[in-house]
Order: sequence, then C-alpha cells, then structure tokens
Amino acid sequence: MAAAAVLTGAALSILGPAMGAGPATAATKYPNCKALNADYPHGVGKPGAVDSTSGTPVTEFTVDADLYNANTSRDRDGDGIACEQN
Repeated sequence: MAAAAVLTGAALSILGPAMGAGPATAATKYPNCKALNADYPHGVGKPGAVDSTSGTPVTEFTVDADLYNANTSRDRDGDGIACEQN
C-alpha cells in the first residue's frame, strides 16, 4: 500500500499541474496612458520597436509583446510603443 501511495503521489505531482492548470493570465488592458505609465513609466513596446520622435527617443520602455498587443490603441504614432514617455 505504501508503494501505491508513493506512485499515486508521484503521478499527481507530474500530472496535477498539467491537468489542473487554467489558461495563462491575459495581459492587462489599461484604460488610458496615465494608468499604464503608473506601472510602466516609459511605456510598453513590442520586440524590435523604435520610438519615432523628432526629439530624444524613448529607449527604456518595457518590451512585452502580449502587454503591447493588449494596449495597441494606446500607440498613437504607430511606432510599436504604447504610451512612451521620457
């Protein structure tokens, strides 16, 4: 019986997370840039994005494709960075 309990426990530890795991948490969609910048002061961009500006470009934005995709409406200039600011 002890061996069966050990095997059952091993099976649960291997199968448990896979069987009981829910979907991945969705990236937060922020209502506006003020709210997004409270968590990400320099904005959020997709990988490979470059700030399009006539001044000093923002380079310290957070790179996160899922978070950017959830907030694409906040990318007013279409450069791949939402709510960028220095």
